[in-house]
Amino acid sequence: MEVFNKFAVLLIIISLQLTTFTNMASKLVKMVTFNNGQLYPILGLGTWQATAVLNESQQSAIVDSVKKAIDIGYRHIDCATIYQNEKSVGKAINDKIADGVIKRDEVFVTSKVWNDKHRAELVEEALKNTLNDLSLSYIDLYLIHWPFATSEDPNATDSEGRLLGSGISYLETWKAMERCVQNGLTKSIGVSNFNIRQLKDILKIATIKPVVNQVECHPYLTQKKLKEFCDSEKIFLTAYGPLGSPKRSWATPDESVILDEPLVKQIGDKYNKTSPQILIKFQIQRGIIVIPKSSNPERQKENFDVWDFELSQEDIDLLESLNRNIRYFQFTTAKHLKDYPFFDEA
Repeated sequence: MEVFNKFAVLLIIISLQLTTFTNMASKLVKMVTFNNGQLYPILGLGTWQATAVLNESQQSAIVDSVKKAIDIGYRHIDCATIYQNEKSVGKAINDKIADGVIKRDEVFVTSKVWNDKHRAELVEEALKNTLNDLSLSYIDLYLIHWPFATSEDPNATDSEGRLLGSGISYLETWKAMERCVQNGLTKSIGVSNFNIRQLKDILKIATIKPVVNQVECHPYLTQKKLKEFCDSEKIFLTAYGPLGSPKRSWATPDESVILDEPLVKQIGDKYNKTSPQILIKFQIQRGIIVIPKSSNPERQKENFDVWDFELSQEDIDLLESLNRNIRYFQFTTAKHLKDYPFFDEA
C-alpha cells in the first residue's frame, strides 16, 4: 500500500509539472486585441483535413493530435463544420479541461458556417450544432466561411459540375451572425475569404464589426492591399495555408512550393530556424494571426517554437518581394457564383 501511495503521489507531481510547463509555454504566445476588446492568440492550430470523410481511426488521431498541441502550449484552435472533425476536437479540449490542464477561458475556439447554411434562419441552428459537436456552451469566434451561398444540398451541381447557388446575400447572413453574438453563442464574429468590396458591404450594414478576415496568406500571396484595408478598419487578417499546404490533394508536381523557396531557406539558415518557422514568424511580425495545420507532434512543436528570434525588416521585405499572387485555394467549382471573391480585389 505504501508503494502504491508513493506511486500515486509521483503521478500527481508529474501531472502538476506537465500542467505548469504547458501553461508557461502558452504564455509565450503573443495576444492580439480585436476591435471589440477580446484578446486572441496570434498563433493557432489549424484542424483542416484533406480527407473528405474521416474514419474512426482518423478521428481518434485528431483527438490525440489536439491534446498534444494543447500540451505543447497551443491555446487557439481553428475549426469548421465542413472539416467534419469538431466532435473529435471538442473531445480533446474537454478532456484537457477535465484533466485540469486548461480552463475553458484559456482556450480560444474558432468555427465557421458553411455555404449551405447562409439563410438567416439556418445560421444560429448551424452554430448550435457546432456547439453540440464541440460540447461547448459558446465559441470564441464564428466566421462566414465563404462569401457565396450554395443550395441547401451542399454537393448539388449543374450539368457542368458547378455548385448550385442559392442567391442568398452575405448581408443577410451577417445580420444572423450578429444575433449569434447577442444570444451568447459566440463572443466574436468575422469572415473568411472576403475581398475588399465585400468587406465594405458588410461594414455598411454592420452593428457588430467583423474582427477578422481569414484568408490564404504566404509569401507567394502576401495580401498586402487587403491587409492595408483591414488594418484601416481594425480588422485582423488570419493566415490559413501559411506553409503553402503542400499535402493538398490537388497539389501538382510542377507548382511552386513556398517551403522549397531558396530565399526562405537562406533566411532560415541565418536565424538557425526551419523554413516553416520563418514563414510563421513572417506572419506574426506582420501582425497577422497565423494557423498552421499539423497533426504531427514534432511539427507542432517546431511550428510553436518561434518566440526566441525576430526577423529583421530587411528579411521581411525580402519575403514580401516573393509575392506572385499564387492561390492554392481557389474553389473553382464556385467561380460562376455572384459572390465568388477572387475577381474583384478593389
